[in-house]
Amino acid sequence: MYTKFLRALVMGISFSFINTAAVAQNDSKAPEGAKAYIVSPADGAVVSSPVTVVFGLKGMGVAPAGANLENTGHHHLIIDAPLPDTAQGIPADDNHRHFGKGQTEATIELAPGEHTLQLLLGDWKHVPHDNIVASDVIKITVQ
Repeated sequence: MYTKFLRALVMGISFSFINTAAVAQNDSKAPEGAKAYIVSPADGAVVSSPVTVVFGLKGMGVAPAGANLENTGHHHLIIDAPLPDTAQGIPADDNHRHFGKGQTEATIELAPGEHTLQLLLGDWKHVPHDNIVASDVIKITVQ
């Protein structure tokens, strides 16, 4: 009985690792010419906190996380960090904000000083598309 339990446990853990690896694959393709961009604030803007960031997307549609629809994705805002490893899922932390409900803008608190912002579109699994859809990096100063 104990041996069967251990075998089942080991098999479950193994399948869990296999499933996690499958989730992190870039198997969603974005159409050629798709582009994410930050509508507002403008690059070089001097703003006060909280900052409202308006997301733009050209050549694709926005869909919530979990909705596996062709040519869609949802926004992730990268704050003061480089793009993550695109072969992995996008981290969820203070530097990588997820907008998995399909939001097209966000109001965020930022400390005074210089900050960088960049959008990265993720597929239904929070993984960047095979051909990356990311905005240019912009710099803002919070007073």
